[in-house]
Amino acid sequence: MSVSSPISPVVDHLADLAMWEAEVADGPRATASSLAIRLARVPDPRDPRGRRHPLMVVLVLTACATLVVGNDCVTAIWQWATSTGQDVLARIGARHDGWTGRYLVPSEATFRRVLSTVDGDALDDAVSGYVTDVSAGAAPAPVLPAVPGPVEREQRRAATRHVTHPVPDGLLPAAALDGKLLHGSVTTAGRTFLVAAIDHTTGTVLGQRRVADKRGENTALEPLLSGLDTGRVWTLDALHTNKKTARLITGPLGGHYILFLKGNQPLALRAAQALLAGTDVEFAEHTHQGTDRGHGRTELRTVRVADCDDTLFPGARQVFRIRRDSGGLDGVPTSKDIVYGIASMDADLAGPAHLNHYTRGHWTVEDRLHYVRDVTFREDRSQVRTGTAPRAMATFRNLAISTIRFAGRANIAHTRRDLHDRTDAFAVYSI
Repeated sequence: MSVSSPISPVVDHLADLAMWEAEVADGPRATASSLAIRLARVPDPRDPRGRRHPLMVVLVLTACATLVVGNDCVTAIWQWATSTGQDVLARIGARHDGWTGRYLVPSEATFRRVLSTVDGDALDDAVSGYVTDVSAGAAPAPVLPAVPGPVEREQRRAATRHVTHPVPDGLLPAAALDGKLLHGSVTTAGRTFLVAAIDHTTGTVLGQRRVADKRGENTALEPLLSGLDTGRVWTLDALHTNKKTARLITGPLGGHYILFLKGNQPLALRAAQALLAGTDVEFAEHTHQGTDRGHGRTELRTVRVADCDDTLFPGARQVFRIRRDSGGLDGVPTSKDIVYGIASMDADLAGPAHLNHYTRGHWTVEDRLHYVRDVTFREDRSQVRTGTAPRAMATFRNLAISTIRFAGRANIAHTRRDLHDRTDAFAVYSI
């Protein structure tokens, strides 16, 4: 009776391993996907011993799944990924099983383990790099499939926004920065508080960093902003109104700031109030008015400006006052609100109309990021609380938001419902 040799199966197994390693190395290049290439650079925190699935495969599957409605938790993402076609798994370098001849999808436990241990800063850098690639034209803009039927209401409004809110000439690229607490995400490192930067015009998320709490937002400014384009106008709330932030933005970062003045800077606030005191006639040439109507109310915004210099605040060139008179749709004002601020741009670079546009754009971070993640992606209801998983999920939601906005779609929820075909979801990132 012939006895089979154990050498042949061992050689076959080693050959399979060699083929798998080659596929892992060539996967991102084979897909020609800028996102896959960026995600492949994220360091793998797992012990090499016993590692069966490449990190990049888990990250790519998570990124594509997050685009689709319903995939707001790890279980749903894994369930969606299990139906990925063999051709797609081959392109992204998934593990190949030599016994069955098929490419394998990682288990749900692997998804959880990877997302809870991945380097949050490295993942944010990879996603930010992809957004930068698309913005600069170094990577193709995402393309979403055309869906038959009438144009969605929010899409119609976006098409006429330039008419209802005219954009003044000479605007510089602007971005808003603000923080958000992920409710319920209490980990061994504490609560998850994330600071993000979002572009005023496109609504794409430029970057994100984690800080200990809201008071620590200032510590995230330099690592967050240093990797982004120079020459931007940064709008920040009163929490960031300090001399260190002003020097950082106008100095090493080569940008401009618009900061709001409140009680945390009493001397600068009183100086701004003194410079802006006077009648409407006296400031007639330094005033801009704009109206807004919608959501059951009307608002009249009156912006008044005055020149200043570094003696008031580092890099300061103008102070401004915004008066908001709000009321019902009948146009009768019922409330008044006045805020003061400071800008590092002189009158030639930013007049009252420009400052009005920049300050209105600052609320992009609330309306087009925080609200979308809370309502559309149900972030505050998430049960993901282990390790870095809450932050990783927030990063992939930022990526989905940016991707959909790059594709020219206004309603995130509507777009996620349109991505029924898995092939379309992978094609968005050229996979």
